[in-house]
Amino acid sequence: MKKLLSLLLLGNVAFAQLTSTQIDSLANNALKRFNVAGCAVAVVKDGKIIHSKGYGVQSISTKIPVTEHTNFAIASNSKAFTCVALGILADEGKINWKDKVVKYIPEFKMYNEYVTQNFTIEDLLTHRSGLGLGAGDLMFFPNGSDFTVTDLVTAFQYFEPTSAFRTQFDYDNLLYMVAGEVIHRVTGQTWEAFVQQRILQPIGMESSYTGFSQIKDKSTLASPHADVKGKLNELQNWDEMVNGAAGGIYANVNDLGQWMLLQLNHGKYNGRQLISEDNHLKTWTTHTVMEAGYGGGRYSNHFGGYGLGWMLSDINGNLVVTHTGGLPGMLSETLLIPDLNFGVVVLTNTSEGGGGVFTALTRSIMDGYLGLEKMDWTGMMETALKQQSAQGDAVTDKVWKTVKDNAKVKINTADYIGIYQDKWFGKVEVFMKGKQLWFKSHRSPKLNGPMQFYKGNSFAIKWEFQDMPADAFAIFSLDEEGKANGLTMKGISPNIDFSFDFQDLDFKRVAK
Repeated sequence: MKKLLSLLLLGNVAFAQLTSTQIDSLANNALKRFNVAGCAVAVVKDGKIIHSKGYGVQSISTKIPVTEHTNFAIASNSKAFTCVALGILADEGKINWKDKVVKYIPEFKMYNEYVTQNFTIEDLLTHRSGLGLGAGDLMFFPNGSDFTVTDLVTAFQYFEPTSAFRTQFDYDNLLYMVAGEVIHRVTGQTWEAFVQQRILQPIGMESSYTGFSQIKDKSTLASPHADVKGKLNELQNWDEMVNGAAGGIYANVNDLGQWMLLQLNHGKYNGRQLISEDNHLKTWTTHTVMEAGYGGGRYSNHFGGYGLGWMLSDINGNLVVTHTGGLPGMLSETLLIPDLNFGVVVLTNTSEGGGGVFTALTRSIMDGYLGLEKMDWTGMMETALKQQSAQGDAVTDKVWKTVKDNAKVKINTADYIGIYQDKWFGKVEVFMKGKQLWFKSHRSPKLNGPMQFYKGNSFAIKWEFQDMPADAFAIFSLDEEGKANGLTMKGISPNIDFSFDFQDLDFKRVAK
């Protein structure tokens, strides 16, 4: 999405703040253009919710309309809630941002002893661990695995760092889950219970939830969808992970309007200081530097960085605080401009077009408050997403054509059959299922599917799980007898979600 947002078009029409009627028109048009089932939008300005409305349908099967009360999975937009929760504990003197993680989780272990002993709570939240993009996410992507908190806090020792500690931004999810476990160990409450009681309830987010299992009445719950070659497929909702600190909240735009008001009022809601101004400011302070522009252009951007649960940048001299969220079939964005006392949130229930919808809506609405000339964000994003999809399809189509062309190549399947083990992901099995070579993970059961010969010692796996494009190569290493003794993997599509970090796996054969 960041790559797509770098494409900028300039129009010639003066652009004013969008009215609710104009937002309605923009949203309905975007749903059609991006083939998205439904979305919801809330806008806050000067301490008030000035727009809160749903569009399209919760589910293509029920046809129930989306309203401002429809709950969506907000995914990584949950991270800011985790940071506020820790800020509350810091206000109460129960933690310090600079506390070492091992103070609370003694078994926590990183890739070397220095990093282990010096890793702070702040480091858990700022994507500067030295680990690569999405390291370890495969433990929970796809959902349905049996990995535990113990697996989580001890897994990092088995990864190879891709940069020096605290020197580079590489987005992660698992360290936020560790932060959720810190909250649990400090308070004795689960992350879910603490955030529900100490944040959601006090600010009136009464219809939002910190986990899927807590939603008793699912009549107002949006279903995720995937656009597969122009046809919408309804998906299952995402199950729980070890905790929801990285992306577990289900919320609606009416409630998220209250959340934005809390943020724009520096941690105060209805006269009550939920989190101190000082600790709230820390969440909006750059902790990890990211790429930025050099001024000029439409937005005259000069800096980029990550705070605590928020992406930070500047647009035409204004601080911009934003975050996106993504799970299968659920894509969203929250965007705040504190200098303008303005915020907008867009929730969608379709991949991948939901990214086009939230970008077109948030930028169009934002541009109006910035007084910028009109830009056809919908058209621009439609073009960019189509180009991205076409490029990805070209790569994958070529792979599967090679598989088809090589279907008659004779291979000795016995050379590959066996059980393989990775230090953090556990065991997988390569076996014959009837006449078909097959792959299955012992701990992540949705990662199973037929293995088809590609070329050399590599095979292409088409997972039975197709909620996201995650098909992968399995690349075997052979011993001097031509028998497989190891296995590495990588995604096939260049558009694969980074959370399918197959590249971090290094399997060794442990049994025939």
